[in-house]
Amino acid sequence: MADSRDRSLLRRVVGDVVALLGGHSHPRLNAAFAELGMPAVPEEGTKAERLERSFAQVTDSDLPLVAKRILAAGQGSPLQRFRIEDALWAESSPPEIPARIRRELARSLDMDAMTPSESRFMAMLSQYWVLGSELGPVLDAFFGAQGPSIKGDIEQHVFRNPGDWTAEDLFENLGAFEAGDARFARFLEAIVSADVLLDESAQRLLVDTINEHVRSAAIELRETGTEGGYPRFTLVSTRLAGNGKPKNIIFASLTKPDIRFKNAMDNDIEIVGDPNNQLVYDRPTPDHGLRWRDLQAWWQDTQKIQDDAEAKASLYKRLHRCLPANSPGQRNLFGAYHHVLGDRVHDLPVLLPEVWLHWDPRTVRERGPQALLRSSMDFLLLLPHGQRIVLEVDGSQHFTRDEGRRPDTAKYAEMVAADRDLKLRGYEVFRFGHDELEVARDAQALMEQFLPALFQRFEISAGTA
Repeated sequence: MADSRDRSLLRRVVGDVVALLGGHSHPRLNAAFAELGMPAVPEEGTKAERLERSFAQVTDSDLPLVAKRILAAGQGSPLQRFRIEDALWAESSPPEIPARIRRELARSLDMDAMTPSESRFMAMLSQYWVLGSELGPVLDAFFGAQGPSIKGDIEQHVFRNPGDWTAEDLFENLGAFEAGDARFARFLEAIVSADVLLDESAQRLLVDTINEHVRSAAIELRETGTEGGYPRFTLVSTRLAGNGKPKNIIFASLTKPDIRFKNAMDNDIEIVGDPNNQLVYDRPTPDHGLRWRDLQAWWQDTQKIQDDAEAKASLYKRLHRCLPANSPGQRNLFGAYHHVLGDRVHDLPVLLPEVWLHWDPRTVRERGPQALLRSSMDFLLLLPHGQRIVLEVDGSQHFTRDEGRRPDTAKYAEMVAADRDLKLRGYEVFRFGHDELEVARDAQALMEQFLPALFQRFEISAGTA
């Protein structure tokens, strides 16, 4: 599953900054390439030719890494970095925030409530907008002092002469009404952050004002954690609003779980049969989703294991043991996930196998047409902000009968109906054909392409997951 998205715009804006590496000497050029994750090239030809050869070898799948290193190093002009950010952020498929909602929102904001601290507010603006002119030094020399810039206008009309500008004026001059959806979303998150407002009540009042307008676009600012004791708000889709935090996760089952309710009002379940037949994670799911380190901590506590390495190895073996012996594809996907991520897996979403979505004490034959579709999922990832990712490995049993000898359209229809149900509940479903995972080597190559694209799409990294 190669990453086939069009990155021509990202390549163009990154290429503009890469061209600036021509300022280095020939001996220094390969080191400069390495700093950005670009391949070295022989010292042959002109510097421009070497730049072209190196950048041409950067694949589309590696291009975001080069872009992120440019941003981290602060290379290029503010406008160039702005364009790179927009191209990168657009790949996360941000929710649309129409211009009308943006303008009506701006008209409802109180500038005084947004700007209790000039230094904090200006620092925030400089992170998301180009406040100075690209010709700043030239204009400064021409005027004999600091020339005109958006930064100077904001300082004058917002802070030195309060009341000159409304929030709508500010948004207009920043270019916020025409900005990409991802940039505008990050801007709203920053406005209500503790970096700007050191008052929780002020944060919440501003969040309420913003949500009155953006909810019509099926999004809202939702509290997703804390920063320095202050609430952190993230713009999320309200289409996932039904996805509360899981109360119990029944997973890694060897057969259908045998459970009963000890207290139905408290959703307190009890394993009646062999407790080793399945695992039940009954702790609150963190705001950052469920990572391997979270699951391992639970495993160590419940199994009374002191040694971290022993806990990691035994948990992996237990999860692997539940995978069907007749599905090499599932086993290879699980192994490839861990092989590709390596030690980073501790701070990334844990791949939960054989997760029970529905549980019915009766069989499908007994239940009849009212039977719940898809009792379990092959794999589940719980991401930040209530996002849930399902990975399914489809063998021939999903669409054939008589041991794969005859097509079964009813089975196929049931599968796609179950997918629709999951998606309406806010799950994202990704399917793999068993044949593309049947060989371990092929499964690893597939995961090397798929996982970076998946984590980038949902903005997951080992530092933030």
